[in-house]
Amino acid sequence: MYQDRIILTANDVLEKRFKVDARGYRPQEVDKYLDIVIKDIKEYNYIIRELQEEKRDLIDDNMKLKQENRRLKAKLDTIKDYPVNETNNADLLRRLSNLEKIIYGAEE
Repeated sequence: MYQDRIILTANDVLEKRFKVDARGYRPQEVDKYLDIVIKDIKEYNYIIRELQEEKRDLIDDNMKLKQENRRLKAKLDTIKDYPVNETNNADLLRRLSNLEKIIYGAEE
């Protein structure tokens, strides 16, 4: 996911060998390499901040969802305590008949 944003790996840094001339390492080569290292370190820091913000947002969302879950469970428990209206087939047929009369009009 973030590999395309980072150029060097830990092994790249560990195994890097600079060419040596008469006065030591070539400064331009070392400076160029250090520029890449600095860029990668800045990118790592940016990625860490991004992930920390994302983690914070996910924790907040998770807390909200847990609260909503608790609220819904409490509501469900409250609803379970109410008595259930028992209806039988005769009641349903009577209601259906009344609705048909309202919708289609009373037949004479």
